[in-house]
Amino acid sequence: MTVLEGARERRVRTGGIELRVAELGDPSRPTVVLVHGYPDSKEVWSEVASRLADRFHVVLYDVRGHGRSTAPRPLRGGFTLEKLTDDFLAVADAVCPDRPVHLVGHDWGSVQAWEFVTVARTAGRIASFTSMSGPSLDHFGHWIARRVRRPTPRRVGQLLGQGAKSWYVYLLHTPALPEAAWRGPLGKRWPRILQRLEQVPVGAYPTSSLPSDAANGAWLYRDNVRSRLRRPRTDAHAHVPVQLITPLGDAYLSERLYDDLERWVPRLTRRTLPAGHWIPRTRPDRLASWITEFVISVEDGTPERPATSGRYADRFGGQLVLVTGAASGIGRATALAFAEAGARVIAVDRDSEGAARTAEASRLMGAPEAWPEAVDVSDERAMEKLAARVAAEYGVVDVLVNNAGIGLSGSFLDTTSEDWQRVLDVNLWGVIHGCRLFGRQMAERGQGGHIVNTASAAAFQPSRALPAYSTSKAAVLMLSECLRAELAGRGIGVTAICPGIVNTNITSTARFTGVDAEEERRRQKRAARLYGLRNYPPEKVAEAILRAVVRNEAVVPVTPEARGARFLSRWAPGALRALARAEPPW
Repeated sequence: MTVLEGARERRVRTGGIELRVAELGDPSRPTVVLVHGYPDSKEVWSEVASRLADRFHVVLYDVRGHGRSTAPRPLRGGFTLEKLTDDFLAVADAVCPDRPVHLVGHDWGSVQAWEFVTVARTAGRIASFTSMSGPSLDHFGHWIARRVRRPTPRRVGQLLGQGAKSWYVYLLHTPALPEAAWRGPLGKRWPRILQRLEQVPVGAYPTSSLPSDAANGAWLYRDNVRSRLRRPRTDAHAHVPVQLITPLGDAYLSERLYDDLERWVPRLTRRTLPAGHWIPRTRPDRLASWITEFVISVEDGTPERPATSGRYADRFGGQLVLVTGAASGIGRATALAFAEAGARVIAVDRDSEGAARTAEASRLMGAPEAWPEAVDVSDERAMEKLAARVAAEYGVVDVLVNNAGIGLSGSFLDTTSEDWQRVLDVNLWGVIHGCRLFGRQMAERGQGGHIVNTASAAAFQPSRALPAYSTSKAAVLMLSECLRAELAGRGIGVTAICPGIVNTNITSTARFTGVDAEEERRRQKRAARLYGLRNYPPEKVAEAILRAVVRNEAVVPVTPEARGARFLSRWAPGALRALARAEPPW
């Protein structure tokens, strides 16, 4: 059963075998060739291919011995990289004889493709290469040799770590056992195994040819791995631009394998993705977007842009980030910081003009895409509509920053029930709505993510002047801690950010209870002046947010006074209680 609906098929004969090739899209457009890995067939690319077909001529083929392509006879010696290169050139000549093609490979498709882009006989036939979850065997061989010849504790640890991840390679070299397993119980259970371990949706993939594909494909390893790792080529330099996509949760390949890749690839674009190994099935939207961007940059002759030059460009490039309260202050600074790191940004605020300005600035900072959304986070129905619209139009959010908040100062006895309702609706319920709606989407996708909730130093620093505000932020802190425990098993991190006094416009919009309008304006101005004198910029909070996501930190006090209050809350709570009795400075 095929899952490549609407594809045009052809047969390409080469080296005594017949390759089954599928094509989508307009042949007059740039050609993108997708090469599958082990134990897959070309159908592993169906979700990616359908997304690329609107912009490109997309070509997929079953590697020899897989899918509906015939197998060499005998199998031994029929899967060498040299013969696989012959197959690729035959396909390229058949589908796009007059122009170089853009190559994309996953797993063993990427291992093959590294051979294609580093041998002289393919020069001029390949325009670019996107690699994922499959290193060059030559590069791998040199990587091993450097760690054996010049061992250090770190290098030995890397070698042992990758050795443990490669357990299946040893098994595939055993005679007859892999074939018996794949044609027996493993072949039947593989779809459920993928669903359980990698959250790969169950459907028409894998196809019914899986047992024979996997049995034949064992010769990919037997014909190539030991010989290349022992005697790696010294001239394995890529002659085309390369985009490397590294899934951070890959159970079979270490990120460290690519540490020295610039030595072999003069024009390299790095991307990382918080996902497992089978990203063509679990993250087709992200792959299609990156492939499109990379191919267009090569076609147009523009420099390859590695998700901009921000500090965390390799971590957040292309990820979808939603920030609430993004019109100003910490929210705006955070949206721009993610934009500088190459993320796609959704700027949410009830101030529609402010959200639009942030989205425009995000695009100027380097975000490949940025959109404004005017929503009041305290409105549950509006947030539900936003979550549905974001999922339908942009995809599942990778990082959610619940930042929207309002200030409220005044004694408890002067704070009305309406005041309490207003501050809890925004500061607490807004966070609850975001976590519930977007967190559920992350969990259902099954590929992890991260939630950042902006609390405050007021969450652990009591004050006679901030009973409602401090209560709302303490609730956000505890909610974050509880949610972190619940979602840890799903690969979703949760962070509570706790800034102290930060120079934002929250002081100009903060409410002061128990006073008349004139006195409230005077206190707002005085508070704004004090915050301005402190002059701690929101950009530092934004930097702390990105760092916390990268490190998966739980609670992050940002400013010196916040760190001091956090310390006292743990070791000298009596001192904090004494400070809480002080009169506010306004």
